[in-house]
Amino acid sequence: MGSGIDEVGVEELVKAGLDVEEAKVIEKGLREAIGRTGGGRDPRELWREITARRLLRPSHPHPVHQLVYYSVYAGYDETANGPPLYWFPTLYQAKCTNLGRLMETHGSKLLGASYKDPVTSFRLFQKFSCENPEVYWSLILKELSIQFREAPKGILDTSDKSKHGGTWLPGAVLNIAECCLLSSDYLRKQDNSLAIVWRDEGFDDFQVNQMTLKEFREQVMLVANALDTIFSKGDAIAIDMPMTVNAVIIYLAIVLAGLVVVSIPDSFAAKEIATRLRMSKSKAIFTQDFIVRGGREFPLYSRVVDANPPKAIVIHASGKDMSVPLRKQDLSWKDFVSRVNHLPRPNSYSPVYLPIDSTTNILFSSGTTGDPKAIPWTHLSPMRTAGDCWAHGNLQPGDVFCWPTNLGWVMGPSLIYGCFLNGATLALYNGSPLGRGFGKFVQDAGVTNLGTVPSLVKTWKNTLCMEGLDWTKITSFASTGEASNIDDDLWLSARAYYNPILECCGGTELASSYIQGSLLQPQAFGAFSTASMTIGFVILGEDGVPYPNDQVCVGEVGLFPLNMGATDRLLNADHEEVYFKGMPMYKGMKLRRHGDIIKRTAGGYFTVQGRADDTMNLGGIKTSSVEIERVCDRADESILETAAVSVTPAIGGPEQLAIFVVLKNEFNSEPDSLKILFSRAIQSNLNPLFKVNFVKIVPEFPRTPSNKLLRRVLRDQLTRDLHIQSKI
Repeated sequence: MGSGIDEVGVEELVKAGLDVEEAKVIEKGLREAIGRTGGGRDPRELWREITARRLLRPSHPHPVHQLVYYSVYAGYDETANGPPLYWFPTLYQAKCTNLGRLMETHGSKLLGASYKDPVTSFRLFQKFSCENPEVYWSLILKELSIQFREAPKGILDTSDKSKHGGTWLPGAVLNIAECCLLSSDYLRKQDNSLAIVWRDEGFDDFQVNQMTLKEFREQVMLVANALDTIFSKGDAIAIDMPMTVNAVIIYLAIVLAGLVVVSIPDSFAAKEIATRLRMSKSKAIFTQDFIVRGGREFPLYSRVVDANPPKAIVIHASGKDMSVPLRKQDLSWKDFVSRVNHLPRPNSYSPVYLPIDSTTNILFSSGTTGDPKAIPWTHLSPMRTAGDCWAHGNLQPGDVFCWPTNLGWVMGPSLIYGCFLNGATLALYNGSPLGRGFGKFVQDAGVTNLGTVPSLVKTWKNTLCMEGLDWTKITSFASTGEASNIDDDLWLSARAYYNPILECCGGTELASSYIQGSLLQPQAFGAFSTASMTIGFVILGEDGVPYPNDQVCVGEVGLFPLNMGATDRLLNADHEEVYFKGMPMYKGMKLRRHGDIIKRTAGGYFTVQGRADDTMNLGGIKTSSVEIERVCDRADESILETAAVSVTPAIGGPEQLAIFVVLKNEFNSEPDSLKILFSRAIQSNLNPLFKVNFVKIVPEFPRTPSNKLLRRVLRDQLTRDLHIQSKI
């Protein structure tokens, strides 16, 4: 795949998997595309031509896509030109986006003669939004389904100097769950609009289930009434169950009733559940008897009982009568909802209106070291995440948004608010997202916006489980959670004729992302094209001094503090110490810590290089695990994924580089041969002085329940092994 596109002919295309006649068609199309772009001198323009004419189709074997893409960009100088681009917005497309429409309406007024069009002026407008966030958010709140009981006195109050992030929408009173449930003529969000579509695993050949906004609202209000029969305003109520229709109904009902959701991932063991119940002082927990995955039942209620919650309300996974005995204090779902049978209108409910800074949801960090951070979301946090779905994800009424996730992680609540505050339809698959059943649901539900995590995409690509499915209704993908693999993203984007994958990176405490992709900019695989709207940041050198904003560099990110939706408190830690202590001042602002190491490339794109504790010093040169892994992942066809860590020898001395490897099923490579391959690849692509000292093949990598790679565990394991060897 190192040859140039001029050397790709019928023979090479046939070897990649095409029959002769189709190979001739593709070869002819390539020759014509090369001619139309001046001999293909600029590979970006050539690739743009190839994808614009849909020369490559989703049905073509992945090796064909690889052959053409890597041949087009053979010899391309990323150092000088930035990452290879694969998607390019047309001006018409840009003007049809939410943000493009807003810029066309207000751009000239806000930017004056500097405004040209949404593509040319995007960076200028993003900078304006960062410098004038109150102006930007005054426009965006009109675009979302937000209705205040008492209107805010303003957008942003910075008079309290003790609050680095200011006070947003001071004086506002509302219920954000009510905003999700109300119809809106402006958003074309009517009572008969589809609120949710879903399917349960095992029913993959059945019709997709549907629920209108009116039906959904009535179910939420019924549950809110039932909650009032047991709990008091302000009580914390946990949810530990898969992200089903019932889970979403329960989530919004808790908020509508003036209670607080406590988010717990359904994969957690009893000890972790107990920790979160204790920290949040939860009065009860909603759960299921079992989780059904791959035709098997995995106990959930028994795990919850081992965590000893005060009360559990238990749903039977298949919707039938309860099959497991409950504790005396617990309720079945059937008995819970029957508590409102005496009400004349059980499907009607008056929302509890609260000040905007009231807590609606307690979420938690991964907690891989010690207790997790308890992170409160207020009524403001959903506005941030929904605003980014509007501006970056371009979510609109009529769109169908699917993202396999869980209410225990930030993407669960983000998905709910992103859909319902933008008038889009939420798509839920109750089952494993790893197999064909999920992919068929994406096809049958007409999903237009599909969210992923990179490990999911890797599984889909390597198992070939999505072959033959039609994903061409997808207008954009999103990806978060870990660093993306370029070749996996090539496969994913090709499923929808190379529509864009919008990378997102942020955190629970930010209520969204600080860097993302944008449909107003060309996109590169595995890269972020911009800071999020209204977000400003600098990249800090090792001396704590920010690099110039146009300089190619690598360093720890420092966020500007004025960030609507970001936390200003933690429930079990000192917020000031966690996010601000030790951070430098910049232009009169105390920078906010986030902990990511990011790289700014030529052309102004960004790649995340891992967390600050995932960097290493090799021969006096600071580099990141992610950067090394990107090179090693493509060093040999036997490799599924790699993890790079460094260790200090027991006797002291410079850090040594170790590569952990997970092999594809059909391969059986040797560590010594991989060590040579990795060293060559790293020396050729990163630094000729770097050397791989250890290679270890493992069956799988340790990960957090949110699927983030635990390099720390691998590092500790290797350190122990080396320590034992040193004693032998």
